[in-house]
Amino acid sequence: MAKTSVVAREKKRRKTVQKYAAKRAELKEQMRQLKTSEDFNPADAQAIAEQLQKLPRNASPVRLHNRCALTGRPRGYIRTFGVCRNVFRELAVEGKIPGVRKSSW
Repeated sequence: MAKTSVVAREKKRRKTVQKYAAKRAELKEQMRQLKTSEDFNPADAQAIAEQLQKLPRNASPVRLHNRCALTGRPRGYIRTFGVCRNVFRELAVEGKIPGVRKSSW
């Protein structure tokens, strides 16, 4: 089981990313349009970049890390099921995941 403070920090990051997602997307789109336009002005690009930098660090989706929904374990995460490999195996053996069965031969 992961420390609850680390799990809480990750949840807080997810909220922050969601809160600023529209603003980040808007600024990124402005930057893309500016770079592709024929009247490119480096000063305008610099202004947009500064606005992006003023957003909180945790507003960037790159800072998110997938964690197991049940234990908070950061490694061995299986995206399809949203849990780590250990929990996945336990649930599969118990038959709690539809269509998944532990193999034996």
